[in-house]
Amino acid sequence: MRNILIIGCGLLGSSLVRKISQKKIAKKIFIYEKSQSNIAKIKKLRLPGTIVNSLKDGLVNSNLVIVCTSTSEYKELILKINKTISPKTLITDVGSSKIESSKIIKKFLRRGINWIRSHPIAGSEVSGPEFGKADMFEDKWCVLIKDKKTSLKNLKFLISFWKKIGSKTVIMNPEKHDKVFSITSHLPHLIAYNLVKSAQDFEKILKFGLIKYSAGGLRDFSRIAASNEIMWRDIFFDNKANVTKAIDLFIKNLKSFKKDINSKNNKSILKKLSQTKKVRSKIIKLKQDVNKPDFGRD
Repeated sequence: MRNILIIGCGLLGSSLVRKISQKKIAKKIFIYEKSQSNIAKIKKLRLPGTIVNSLKDGLVNSNLVIVCTSTSEYKELILKINKTISPKTLITDVGSSKIESSKIIKKFLRRGINWIRSHPIAGSEVSGPEFGKADMFEDKWCVLIKDKKTSLKNLKFLISFWKKIGSKTVIMNPEKHDKVFSITSHLPHLIAYNLVKSAQDFEKILKFGLIKYSAGGLRDFSRIAASNEIMWRDIFFDNKANVTKAIDLFIKNLKSFKKDINSKNNKSILKKLSQTKKVRSKIIKLKQDVNKPDFGRD
C-alpha cells in the first residue's frame, strides 16, 4: 500500500497510526486533525505520521482514507473531500452506526468515489491520541458493510487491511449491523448513562454522599458512562429506530423483574437470573473476554 490518510486522530485514529507504522502497512501515514489540542498531543507523543494542514495535502497522496470522526461531521467532511479526491482512492470509516450515515454518504459523496463502511469493535471510555494503543484491534471483530453497489475488489482490499491490523472480519448489511449493535453496544451505553444519572438524582433526593460508596456495579457502569458524549449522541440519533425498540424491550423486561420482586415470585426470578448468567459463559467461550475478576483490570 502506498499512503494512508487518517482523518481524526483521537483514540481509534491514533491506534491505527501506531499499528500501521508498527506493521509497515503503508509507506507514509498522513494525519488530518482539526483539534489544536490533539495536534499538540500528537506532536508531543511523536506519533509516526505526518500532520497535514489541509485535506487536499493528504488526499492527493493517499490511496486509502480512514475517517475517524463523529458521524455528525460527515456531511461537511464529504463536501471538502469531493473537491480533491481521486476515484482511485478508497474511503472507509470506523463509525458505530451505519444506516443514517450511509444515507449522508450516498447523498453527498461525489459519484464514482468508493466508500466502504467499516466498524472495528474496539475502543474505550477514554478519548484522545494519548490513549491510543497499537494492539487496540488485536483479535477484535471488524464489521465490513456490503450493499448491492459494493466493489468486491475494494472489499477484499479492506478485509486484507483489517486483518493486517490484527482484526477478525465479518460482512453485514447496514440494517443487520444497526440491529445487532443497538442491543450489544448502544443500549448498554444508554443504560450506563441512565444508571449514573439515576445515582446522581438519588443522591440529590436523599441528600447523601452515596457516590463514594460505589460498589462494583455502579463503578463499572460509570466507566462506560465516561465515554465521549458527542460520539454517543450521534450514535443514539443515527440509530434511533433500533435503539428505541431496544429501550422498549428493556422496559418490558424491567417491568417483569419488578413484578417478580413485588410478588416475591421465587421461581420466576431465579429462572431469569440463572438464564442470563449463561450469556457471560458464552462471551468467555467465544473469547470476547477472560474469566477473571475485573476490579482494576485494564
